[in-house]
Amino acid sequence: MTALLRRAVPADARATADVWLRSFAAALPTVVRPRSDDEVRAYIRDVVIPLRETWVAEAEDGRIVGMMVLDGPLLSQLYLDPARRGRGLGDRFVALAKERVPAGLTLWTFQVNEPAHRFYERHGFVAVERTDGSGNEEREPDVRYVWRP
Repeated sequence: MTALLRRAVPADARATADVWLRSFAAALPTVVRPRSDDEVRAYIRDVVIPLRETWVAEAEDGRIVGMMVLDGPLLSQLYLDPARRGRGLGDRFVALAKERVPAGLTLWTFQVNEPAHRFYERHGFVAVERTDGSGNEEREPDVRYVWRP
């Protein structure tokens, strides 16, 4: 079961937002989201897909099962359907991000998200900064990671 990685189109917005919502809920149950489900859907529809380099993973049956957003060198979002975690899809997204931005990438993840820390460190990212969360909407302590080729 290999998903196709492709650029997102406007028609993908609802399914992409739903992956984001399921993934966030599964991976970050203790993090308080500052936006409602409908606000997340509108943000992905009106900002993320039209204005950012947004990629989706499309399963064989046409369902969207993952998303990745690049904003220049910032890997700003990588979310997978919880049922698709641990199957190499995240690895493929990171490889694509490195291909698209070969000079180097940066990203933020919450300090409570230890599986994400292990995942990114396995891909050569190094933690370079930790914050108290005052700079993010969730007010959740986070970590900035950097990858350099």
